[in-house]
Amino acid sequence: MGSRSGYNSSVTEFRLYCPIQVRYGDLDPQGHVNHARYLTYAEQARVSYLVELGLWDGVSFLDLGLIVADVHLTFLAPIVIGQSIQVGTRVTRIGNKSIQFEYQIEDEDTGQVMARGVTVMVAFDYRAGVSIPVPPAWREKISTFEGFPPG
Repeated sequence: MGSRSGYNSSVTEFRLYCPIQVRYGDLDPQGHVNHARYLTYAEQARVSYLVELGLWDGVSFLDLGLIVADVHLTFLAPIVIGQSIQVGTRVTRIGNKSIQFEYQIEDEDTGQVMARGVTVMVAFDYRAGVSIPVPPAWREKISTFEGFPPG
C-alpha cells in the first residue's frame, strides 16, 4: 500500500467510543458472544466513526465510499449477555486508496479489553464498481480528528 500522506499513528488512545448492547441473538450455545459478532461490533463502531466525522450520512449505502479489504481480530476474553461493552475506533493510517482502522472492544465498566482488531478499508465508488483515491476531504477530516501531523 503506497502512501502519499500515510501517517502511521503510534497513539494509544481512542478518541471515539461506540457503546454496544449485547443481545440474546449475539450469543452462541456456549453462552458467550459468537466470534462473528465481534466483526459486527467493529463494523457498527466504524459506521459511527464515519457518521460522527461527517464522512457518511448513514443512509445511502452507495455513498458509503469504503469496502473491506482485510480484517484481523484478536479475541482476548469472552463477552456475555448483560455485559456493558464499548468499541474504541481510530484511524491509524491513510494511504493513497486505503484507510486502516483499529478497534478495541472493552468492558465499559472495568476497562478490560475483550478484543482488538484492524480493518483495511479501500476507498470505493460503488456506482462505478472501482477503487478510488481517498477523497481529500476525508483525509483532512480524519487527520484533524486523529491529530495526525500536516502533510
